[in-house]
Amino acid sequence: MLPARFLKLSLLRRLAAARAAEVPQPLKTRLFPVRGYQSRGYSTGGSSKYNRPMKQFVEEDVSTSRPLIYYIVPSAILAFAGLATFVHYNDEKRMIPLEAHQTSIPKRCNVNRPAIGGPFKLYDTENNVVTESKLRGDWTLMYFGYTSSPDVGPAEVQKIADVVKLLESKHDIKIKPLFITIDPQRDSPAQLKAYLSEFDPRIVGLTGSVDAIRQIAQEYRIFFKKVGEVGQDYIVESSHNMYLLDPCLETVRCFGAEYKAPDLAEAITTEVQKASNSTTN
Repeated sequence: MLPARFLKLSLLRRLAAARAAEVPQPLKTRLFPVRGYQSRGYSTGGSSKYNRPMKQFVEEDVSTSRPLIYYIVPSAILAFAGLATFVHYNDEKRMIPLEAHQTSIPKRCNVNRPAIGGPFKLYDTENNVVTESKLRGDWTLMYFGYTSSPDVGPAEVQKIADVVKLLESKHDIKIKPLFITIDPQRDSPAQLKAYLSEFDPRIVGLTGSVDAIRQIAQEYRIFFKKVGEVGQDYIVESSHNMYLLDPCLETVRCFGAEYKAPDLAEAITTEVQKASNSTTN
């Protein structure tokens, strides 16, 4: 038989074991192995391009991709220099003919003024081609009319003839009188020659195609229009203006129908003398 002390100790162990079984054991946290992670951007070891620092990537991008202005400014400078060289070269080329003809063309021809007039190509009464260059170097009195004009036209042509005579006799000034038809469909070179010879054979008659007449009329701001047209019978309304052109083909004055021959001769003389004084000065 077991001693009482041993039995008591055995009983106490059983009670402790029973209590321990009733209390739930704390859950153990499962630990997983953590794999090492290393950012490629911030790796400092190795020579591979993936191990270089991110800062180095940024610096390389900045150095390799420059702003667009680095390319625009040099290109613009080169383009401007080329344009300046081209303009200077052409200016020198344009100066050559001016210097070559400086003795025959007055210096005032180089002065820019409002443009009235322009290039043209017409035919005189002998079917010779006449362009604006044929007028250069002379004073010209230009009139637009037509040979079938019933009243104003003949009076204006007679005024031109009288002015030419007054300028030559009283002021020793020679001008080239010019009659440009605004009715080219009826005013042939032969018709113009027969018509103008009745006033003064020195008056130069010019005609041309309808388009050529329309062009020169627009250049000199001449209005004309057919009215009362019945077949080949019609009249032409127009502005009866005369233009005084200097030797540079610049329009100096415009004279209306109200000018009489003596007044017109005095006005032309004033312009010629004014141009002569400015040339000598």
